[in-house]
Amino acid sequence: MLKVLFVASEAAPFAKTGGLGDVIGSLPKELKKQSIDVRVIIPKYSSIPAEYVNQMVPQAAVTVPVGWRRQHSGLLELKYQDITWYFIDNEYYFKRGTLYGHYDEAERFAFLCRAVLKILPQLGFMPDIIHCHDWQTGPLAAMLKQQYLVRNEYSAIKTVFTVHNLMYQGVFPADILGDLLGLPATVFNADGLEFFGQVNYLKAGLAFSDVITTVSKSYASEIQQPYFGEKLDGFLTKRQGDIYGIINGIDCDIYNPADDPTIYTNYTWRGTTKRLGNKLRLQAELGLPESRTTPLIGIVSRLVDSKGLDLVAHVMEELLARDVQLVVLGTGEARFESLFQEAARRHPDKVSANITFSDSLAHRIYAGSDMFLMPSRFEPCGIGQLIALRYGSIPIVREVGGLKDTITPFNTATGEGNGFSFVSYNAHEMLSVIEDALALYPDKTQWAKLVRNAMRSDNSWQSSANEYRRLYETLTAR
Repeated sequence: MLKVLFVASEAAPFAKTGGLGDVIGSLPKELKKQSIDVRVIIPKYSSIPAEYVNQMVPQAAVTVPVGWRRQHSGLLELKYQDITWYFIDNEYYFKRGTLYGHYDEAERFAFLCRAVLKILPQLGFMPDIIHCHDWQTGPLAAMLKQQYLVRNEYSAIKTVFTVHNLMYQGVFPADILGDLLGLPATVFNADGLEFFGQVNYLKAGLAFSDVITTVSKSYASEIQQPYFGEKLDGFLTKRQGDIYGIINGIDCDIYNPADDPTIYTNYTWRGTTKRLGNKLRLQAELGLPESRTTPLIGIVSRLVDSKGLDLVAHVMEELLARDVQLVVLGTGEARFESLFQEAARRHPDKVSANITFSDSLAHRIYAGSDMFLMPSRFEPCGIGQLIALRYGSIPIVREVGGLKDTITPFNTATGEGNGFSFVSYNAHEMLSVIEDALALYPDKTQWAKLVRNAMRSDNSWQSSANEYRRLYETLTAR
């Protein structure tokens, strides 16, 4: 049986800040169904709920050199949903109030990478492939190639590195190369970790992994272009033969309107009229006028520039001049939080601004909104549109990255398609497509067909996990 070890900085349900956590929490379960012995290792953060911590079993301990420090690393094991989970235990690095954003990020994740490699022989599980995710684990690939492959027990290990978002790279001063990472000066060059005179953790993964994946086919192509390449497009182009785009899926057990306990009324694609009850009760919960006929647009997002919210800001008043309601959930940049709070103040009968994080409210917005707006400037994969499809909220997206790969514009003549999309990063082009959706909405027959198409879209992990399996098999056969 093929043995794969996922290494990541977060995973649902233990510790999660975004889409990365969702992927690490759900993809292994599908890989396991495809007869892969997949296990996952993440830091043991102090924020992990006690219900999981109390079930963890100590397995091993090692001392890890990090700069001048000699740090203890414990290893805890937990069996959860038929997957073996490992947790790297060090309170100095991981007993913090938040997962990220600390002064010593370079040291924290250098420790994680070094601890994983050092503790491998004590797992009783030597993987065929180590699958690293995002910049926090990039140095592991370099350490493996430079320090460990000469040892017999490590010599056959291959590495896969997945870029979930190229914008976040982990760039630090050059003097950490030997100090924290223990890597030789020979890797500090254009083909290695060097990045404009500094060390780049994500580039370490790109340079030293056997295979690179991204989370959609379009994004795999886009990041080799200057606009999306975040100053790494030239380097990525050189490795284009080793780059694969595999779209993310969602956990269809968690996101299932048929039995979701957080929504008001359960329903399936065969009985979409029950969605109306969710809409009316969502309007009531949020203090909006209850209306069967007024289209309700949902936004569940980090409120940041990359999500295209400046487009929304540009046409906000024009949009709200229509017979429409807008429900927003998320936190982020102050200017966007203020944008929606001010719109709700001016139009309390049309806008509900929920500047917070609430997973249960997010589910109710997916179930109760008629449309889901996601006009991203760039989007490696996107999870919001996948969940929206699952719940029958029709995505209105920009044709970029994973949004382009998962949303097909609805064709009224053929009855095919699952959403609406626009190409240019232009506010009025977006508004025009929103108006197309609003114009179709009163046609109950066509709209019901569109909702059924959306809900029947296959966004599970099955086909994507099959692509990963084939990639793993090809890699180990080299």
